[in-house]
Amino acid sequence: MKFPLQRNIMTLKRKLISFDWAIKKVLRSKANFGILEGFLSELLFTDITILEVLESEANKETSEEKYNRVDIKVRDAKGKILIIEVQYSREMDYFQRILYGACKVITEHLPEGAAYADVTKIISVNILYHELGTGDDYIYHGTTHFIGLHKHTELALSKAQQKLYPAEQIADLYPEYYLINVKNFDDIAKDRLDEWVYFLKNEEIKDNFKAKGLQEAKQKLDVLKMNPSDRQDYELYQTKLHHDASIYQSTYVLGQINGIEQGIEQERAKNQLEKLAMAKKMQQQGMAIETIAELTGLSKAEIANIS
Repeated sequence: MKFPLQRNIMTLKRKLISFDWAIKKVLRSKANFGILEGFLSELLFTDITILEVLESEANKETSEEKYNRVDIKVRDAKGKILIIEVQYSREMDYFQRILYGACKVITEHLPEGAAYADVTKIISVNILYHELGTGDDYIYHGTTHFIGLHKHTELALSKAQQKLYPAEQIADLYPEYYLINVKNFDDIAKDRLDEWVYFLKNEEIKDNFKAKGLQEAKQKLDVLKMNPSDRQDYELYQTKLHHDASIYQSTYVLGQINGIEQGIEQERAKNQLEKLAMAKKMQQQGMAIETIAELTGLSKAEIANIS
């Protein structure tokens, strides 16, 4: 009896360039602005148009660059001009670093002699691949508010200040921070922003994803479309990331484990000394060795050797 031949069809994931490499090498090009515009539009819930990539000391590309960051001037759907700093990092000392980064962007892009009212709104977008605090969410949004100590009311802008800046509330003047902790994402895309987070975590874009910029990313960030030289550089970069992760594992993590173990041993030694000191006092009071052993948990030999 003959059976028709069946073909096993495997759907392979298209390997896409990691987002940190894309920020460093691909997304600075005007031809690829649509990818970043899509990501930022979904994150900020407003249509974002990139006006230019802002060059600064932090944007210089070197083989030893520790952080991946790009500063971009954008316009939102209301015509408001913003500077958005996008960072992709695996470092641990991050809370103070994002504060430093936002302040640096302000000072770098405020014209000399300009009034403070000309300070541009900064939005710091941080894509994290390490633990940061103890929260269980995967996207956090931080803003600045001034709350009264006594009446607990929020300080607001006056009508004149709203016209000067312009802004509706004080928080609109200060940097905003978005922290995207991809490790906490459960891989279930419930909305279009989740589709972006899925890509950031898995370097894969599913066919049914509809978020802005993702289909363009699927075409332009395909590893298979890289020229041989760029692909070799990318593979070396990925190897370096694995190497850095191994170093971190062997230094920071193992160091923590060793520190915990040392702490346990020190605590045990301290408890032992306290027991011996107690046993010595009991001996001086004429208590029997059996009784001392029962009360302290020491062996009779340990008690007998107390000097």
